[in-house]
Amino acid sequence: MTGFHLVRSLRELEVDCIVGAVSKMHKPASDKRKKNDRSDAEFLARQLMAHNIVEVFVPDMETEGARNLSRVLEDIRDDLTRAKHRLTHLLIRWGWVWSECTEEGKRRGTWTRAHWEWIRRIELPDAAAQESLDYYISQVRHIEAQKKAIEKRICQYTQKPHWHERVEALRCMKGIETMTAFFLVVETGVFSRFETARAFASWLRLVPSEHSSGEHVCRGGITKAGNSHLRKLLVDASWHYTRATKERKRGLYDDSVPTSISNHAAQGVRRLVDRRQHFTIDLHKRPVVANVATARELACWIWALGRMSEGTLT
Repeated sequence: MTGFHLVRSLRELEVDCIVGAVSKMHKPASDKRKKNDRSDAEFLARQLMAHNIVEVFVPDMETEGARNLSRVLEDIRDDLTRAKHRLTHLLIRWGWVWSECTEEGKRRGTWTRAHWEWIRRIELPDAAAQESLDYYISQVRHIEAQKKAIEKRICQYTQKPHWHERVEALRCMKGIETMTAFFLVVETGVFSRFETARAFASWLRLVPSEHSSGEHVCRGGITKAGNSHLRKLLVDASWHYTRATKERKRGLYDDSVPTSISNHAAQGVRRLVDRRQHFTIDLHKRPVVANVATARELACWIWALGRMSEGTLT
């Protein structure tokens, strides 16, 4: 994969070019072990002639650049988690375990101010071990600073007219804040390219797998074959509906959001809270199963709000 710049360059030269979804191209079994440029060209020509190629959406340069920035933040979050694990494991190997409690007897959280003060007071008996501890502490602090800088930069990008209306529309939903809304917008590109909410959820692969035949219907877990970045964000956001109230989200999004969008989001919040309770209490589904099902419905409401903010859905 060379990136979308090749497509843009060819289109600037007025050469008709599309990007085909490789996962949707199925070669005959007899050609599985035959791979060369000639056979590939013939295969693509046959697919084009039969109109059997699923075209990949090509974002503009601004959208692709913002998408790269969002994925930088995702990588930094992963790096921060790994750095914290290394620091914690080093302390555990030397017998230091954070176990302080509040006056009520509740255990204090990690990576708070009290936790950091406890870490700074630690002095390991070996000089090399102490140097390792100092290195891990500086590494965590450095990545935390990078994370804050990227988040600040993304907040600045969300104020641009190209993103602002859609980001604020998505933030009307509970569980969706600025970073998550920005990720959803830049990864999707244009919500109107999906005809239905079901198509959007299918793109995220928040749909069950199926192995049915005749009257026998057998469905399993989600396929996990779509956009993994957004699927992870929506699954995390759906956990908010375990304890969320049915009241609309207030004071946390821009007042410039149209009333029709905020009212639709309030309706979505009530629907998702009811559905989550139905999955958990009435159907006795496991929390993870109920959460993924809620994430699927959340994706549909996100699609609707995105299209309303784009003016392609009333």
